Amino acid sequence: MHFFEMRRFILILIASLGIVSACCSSQKCHKSAAAESCPDGFVLIGEAVPDVILEIRYYSTYNFVGARIDGYERPVAMCTVEAAKALKAVSDEAKSLGYRLKIYDAYRPQMAVDHFVRWGADKTDTLMKKNFYPDVPRDSLFELGYIAKRSGHSRGSTIDLTLFDTRTQKDVDMGGVFDWFGDLSAPDYQDITEEQHANRMLLRDLMLKHGFKPLDSEWWHFTLKDEPYPDTYFKHPVR
Repeated sequence: MHFFEMRRFILILIASLGIVSACCSSQKCHKSAAAESCPDGFVLIGEAVPDVILEIRYYSTYNFVGARIDGYERPVAMCTVEAAKALKAVSDEAKSLGYRLKIYDAYRPQMAVDHFVRWGADKTDTLMKKNFYPDVPRDSLFELGYIAKRSGHSRGSTIDLTLFDTRTQKDVDMGGVFDWFGDLSAPDYQDITEEQHANRMLLRDLMLKHGFKPLDSEWWHFTLKDEPYPDTYFKHPVR
């Protein structure tokens, strides 16, 4: 190769390496910024479990309150590192069966729980009653346990989720919707079809197999059995 051609080739190569280096640095900065949004011991589920679908209801207005909930600053989900590791195993097995996990909620800051409590005390606000609690008297939400001053979600290892069928491109029919206040939400509720009950049991079996425990009143709710912070209720917002 001629000397000047060689020199031109080297200059182009150096420039190219500089561009690649800049791109890599940009990606590293992006990842660092995402990591910094989580406190120590927590991760973004969308990064730790890439196959999940996020439908963060408390960032939206489609929830039992009818407004974005305090503390949900971005439509992302966070959980402890340990819960994310177990959830990744669930996701991998679900994917092998033709499903993806759809996450409705995970870590929930205490300020969000406080928002629920304030809403529950306002008996005049029935905006979303027909969508989520048509059969439950507004003044019994605390007594029946639908609203509490503390939530296991605030400990960082509880996940609310369902299954998404990759063949039909639809949510799996669970015979009831997320956050429905009533007996219909119990995993073993009998007045649904056999297929709907089987779908609930499939989700339940997958979660139990990989280290989660269920809640007997909500088919979508699971907590890591060996949660790392069983006595700590965190306050940091979801970012």
